[in-house]
Amino acid sequence: MTWIRTTATRTATTRTATAPSPHGGALRTGVPLAATLTAGLTAGVFADWSNAIMPALAGVDDRTFVAAYRALDASITNPLFLGAGFTGSLLLTAWALVLQLRSGRRESVAWLGAALVCCLVVWAVTFGVHEPLNERLRTAGGPGGDGDPAAVRALLDEARWLAWNTVRAVAATLAFGCLAWTLVLHRPGDRADDVPTW
Repeated sequence: MTWIRTTATRTATTRTATAPSPHGGALRTGVPLAATLTAGLTAGVFADWSNAIMPALAGVDDRTFVAAYRALDASITNPLFLGAGFTGSLLLTAWALVLQLRSGRRESVAWLGAALVCCLVVWAVTFGVHEPLNERLRTAGGPGGDGDPAAVRALLDEARWLAWNTVRAVAATLAFGCLAWTLVLHRPGDRADDVPTW
Protein backbone atom coordinates (compact mmCIF):
# COMPACT_ATOMS: atom_id res chain seq x y z
CA MET A 1 0.00 0.00 0.00
CA THR A 2 2.84 2.37 0.82
CA TRP A 3 4.39 1.69 -2.57
CA ILE A 4 1.06 2.39 -4.32
CA ARG A 5 0.59 5.68 -2.43
CA THR A 6 4.16 6.74 -3.24
CA THR A 7 3.70 5.94 -6.93
CA ALA A 8 0.37 7.77 -7.06
CA THR A 9 1.93 10.80 -5.36
CA ARG A 10 4.82 10.85 -7.81
CA THR A 11 2.44 10.56 -10.76
CA ALA A 12 0.28 13.40 -9.50
CA THR A 13 3.36 15.54 -8.88
CA THR A 14 4.64 14.86 -12.39
CA ARG A 15 1.29 15.77 -13.91
CA THR A 16 1.19 18.99 -11.92
CA ALA A 17 4.73 19.89 -12.92
CA THR A 18 3.98 19.32 -16.59
CA ALA A 19 0.51 20.81 -16.63
CA PRO A 20 0.11 23.11 -19.61
CA SER A 21 0.62 26.79 -18.96
CA PRO A 22 -2.35 28.56 -20.52
CA HIS A 23 -0.41 31.81 -20.69
CA GLY A 24 2.60 30.23 -22.40
CA GLY A 25 0.44 28.36 -24.89
CA ALA A 26 -1.62 31.47 -25.64
CA LEU A 27 1.49 33.54 -26.27
CA ARG A 28 3.06 30.88 -28.46
CA THR A 29 -0.09 30.84 -30.57
CA GLY A 30 -1.17 34.48 -30.46
CA VAL A 31 2.16 36.17 -31.15
CA PRO A 32 3.00 34.17 -34.32
CA LEU A 33 -0.57 34.67 -35.50
CA ALA A 34 -0.31 38.43 -35.03
CA ALA A 35 3.10 38.43 -36.73
CA THR A 36 1.64 36.52 -39.67
CA LEU A 37 -1.24 38.96 -40.07
CA THR A 38 0.94 42.06 -39.92
CA ALA A 39 3.49 40.55 -42.32
CA GLY A 40 0.70 39.72 -44.75
CA LEU A 41 -0.71 43.23 -44.59
CA THR A 42 2.75 44.73 -45.16
CA ALA A 43 3.44 42.42 -48.09
CA GLY A 44 0.10 43.37 -49.62
CA VAL A 45 0.86 47.09 -49.43
CA PHE A 46 4.25 46.73 -51.10
CA ALA A 47 2.86 44.38 -53.75
CA ASP A 48 0.16 46.95 -54.55
CA TRP A 49 2.79 49.62 -55.09
CA SER A 50 4.70 47.40 -57.54
CA ASN A 51 1.70 45.98 -59.38
CA ALA A 52 -0.83 48.81 -59.40
CA ILE A 53 0.21 52.19 -58.03
CA MET A 54 3.57 52.79 -59.70
CA PRO A 55 2.51 51.35 -63.08
CA ALA A 56 -0.55 53.63 -62.99
CA LEU A 57 1.52 56.70 -62.10
CA ALA A 58 4.02 55.91 -64.86
CA GLY A 59 1.48 56.97 -67.47
CA VAL A 60 0.57 60.39 -66.07
CA ASP A 61 2.21 63.73 -66.75
CA ASP A 62 5.01 65.01 -64.51
CA ARG A 63 2.94 67.51 -62.54
CA THR A 64 0.25 64.94 -61.82
CA PHE A 65 2.86 62.36 -60.86
CA VAL A 66 4.56 64.64 -58.35
CA ALA A 67 1.27 65.74 -56.76
CA ALA A 68 -0.14 62.21 -56.61
CA TYR A 69 3.04 60.63 -55.28
CA ARG A 70 3.41 63.23 -52.56
CA ALA A 71 -0.21 62.69 -51.53
CA LEU A 72 0.26 58.90 -51.42
CA ASP A 73 3.51 59.25 -49.48
CA ALA A 74 1.85 61.49 -46.90
CA SER A 75 -1.12 59.15 -46.61
CA ILE A 76 0.87 55.96 -46.06
CA THR A 77 2.96 57.43 -43.25
CA ASN A 78 0.21 56.83 -40.73
CA PRO A 79 0.32 55.05 -37.35
CA LEU A 80 -1.77 52.10 -38.55
CA PHE A 81 0.59 51.09 -41.33
CA LEU A 82 3.90 52.23 -39.85
CA GLY A 83 3.08 51.13 -36.30
CA ALA A 84 0.84 48.08 -36.54
CA GLY A 85 1.95 46.74 -39.91
CA PHE A 86 5.46 47.74 -40.86
CA THR A 87 6.97 47.94 -37.37
CA GLY A 88 4.63 45.36 -35.86
CA SER A 89 5.63 42.61 -38.27
CA LEU A 90 9.30 42.98 -37.32
CA LEU A 91 8.77 43.20 -33.55
CA LEU A 92 6.16 40.44 -33.41
CA THR A 93 8.30 38.11 -35.50
CA ALA A 94 11.26 38.69 -33.20
CA TRP A 95 9.04 38.08 -30.17
CA ALA A 96 7.67 34.88 -31.70
CA LEU A 97 11.21 33.64 -32.25
CA VAL A 98 12.18 34.37 -28.64
CA LEU A 99 9.09 32.56 -27.38
CA GLN A 100 9.88 29.56 -29.54
CA LEU A 101 13.49 29.40 -28.33
CA ARG A 102 12.36 29.59 -24.71
CA SER A 103 9.72 26.92 -25.18
CA GLY A 104 12.28 24.18 -25.77
CA ARG A 105 10.90 23.27 -29.19
CA ARG A 106 12.94 23.78 -32.32
CA GLU A 107 10.85 22.74 -35.32
CA SER A 108 9.71 26.32 -36.01
CA VAL A 109 12.90 28.15 -35.09
CA ALA A 110 14.38 28.02 -38.60
CA TRP A 111 11.16 29.31 -40.15
CA LEU A 112 10.81 32.11 -37.64
CA GLY A 113 14.48 32.99 -38.12
CA ALA A 114 13.99 33.12 -41.89
CA ALA A 115 10.91 35.32 -41.43
CA LEU A 116 12.88 37.68 -39.20
CA VAL A 117 15.68 37.94 -41.77
CA CYS A 118 13.10 38.79 -44.44
CA CYS A 119 11.58 41.47 -42.19
CA LEU A 120 15.04 42.95 -41.66
CA VAL A 121 15.58 42.99 -45.44
CA VAL A 122 12.33 44.95 -45.78
CA TRP A 123 13.54 47.45 -43.20
CA ALA A 124 17.00 47.75 -44.78
CA VAL A 125 15.58 48.37 -48.24
CA THR A 126 13.01 50.85 -46.95
CA PHE A 127 15.45 53.00 -45.01
CA GLY A 128 18.44 52.42 -47.27
CA VAL A 129 16.74 53.06 -50.62
CA HIS A 130 13.13 54.23 -50.50
CA GLU A 131 13.18 56.72 -47.67
CA PRO A 132 16.11 58.73 -49.12
CA LEU A 133 14.41 58.80 -52.54
CA ASN A 134 11.08 59.78 -51.01
CA GLU A 135 12.74 62.55 -49.02
CA ARG A 136 14.26 63.98 -52.18
CA LEU A 137 10.80 64.21 -53.74
CA ARG A 138 9.26 65.64 -50.56
CA THR A 139 11.74 68.49 -50.28
CA ALA A 140 12.34 69.25 -53.95
CA GLY A 141 11.41 72.71 -55.17
CA GLY A 142 11.79 74.53 -51.87
CA PRO A 143 9.35 75.03 -48.98
CA GLY A 144 6.31 75.25 -51.25
CA GLY A 145 7.29 72.22 -53.28
CA ASP A 146 7.23 74.24 -56.49
CA GLY A 147 9.70 73.74 -59.30
CA ASP A 148 10.07 72.04 -62.64
CA PRO A 149 7.81 68.95 -62.35
CA ALA A 150 10.00 66.91 -64.70
CA ALA A 151 13.12 67.67 -62.67
CA VAL A 152 11.33 66.92 -59.41
CA ARG A 153 9.99 63.64 -60.77
CA ALA A 154 13.44 62.61 -61.96
CA LEU A 155 14.72 62.89 -58.39
CA LEU A 156 12.67 59.85 -57.41
CA ASP A 157 14.42 57.59 -59.94
CA GLU A 158 11.30 55.53 -60.63
CA ALA A 159 13.10 52.52 -62.13
CA ARG A 160 15.31 52.13 -59.07
CA TRP A 161 12.43 52.77 -56.67
CA LEU A 162 10.26 50.17 -58.36
CA ALA A 163 12.99 47.52 -58.60
CA TRP A 164 13.82 47.76 -54.91
CA ASN A 165 10.15 47.88 -53.97
CA THR A 166 9.74 44.56 -55.75
CA VAL A 167 12.61 43.22 -53.63
CA ARG A 168 10.94 44.26 -50.40
CA ALA A 169 7.55 43.03 -51.59
CA VAL A 170 9.06 39.60 -52.25
CA ALA A 171 10.88 39.66 -48.89
CA ALA A 172 7.68 40.60 -47.05
CA THR A 173 5.77 37.88 -48.86
CA LEU A 174 8.41 35.30 -47.93
CA ALA A 175 8.19 36.45 -44.31
CA PHE A 176 4.44 35.97 -44.45
CA GLY A 177 4.87 32.47 -45.91
CA CYS A 178 7.41 31.43 -43.29
CA LEU A 179 5.22 32.72 -40.48
CA ALA A 180 2.16 30.98 -41.91
CA TRP A 181 4.08 27.70 -41.97
CA THR A 182 5.01 28.06 -38.30
CA LEU A 183 1.28 28.12 -37.54
CA VAL A 184 0.94 24.81 -39.37
CA LEU A 185 3.81 23.33 -37.36
CA HIS A 186 2.49 24.65 -34.05
CA ARG A 187 0.39 22.12 -32.13
CA PRO A 188 -1.21 23.60 -28.98
CA GLY A 189 -1.20 21.31 -25.98
CA ASP A 190 2.05 19.53 -26.80
CA ARG A 191 4.81 19.10 -24.30
CA ALA A 192 6.52 22.35 -25.21
CA ASP A 193 3.44 24.35 -24.31
CA ASP A 194 3.98 23.22 -20.73
CA VAL A 195 6.97 25.53 -20.41
CA PRO A 196 6.05 29.08 -19.34
CA THR A 197 7.38 31.46 -22.00
CA TRP A 198 6.96 34.92 -20.52
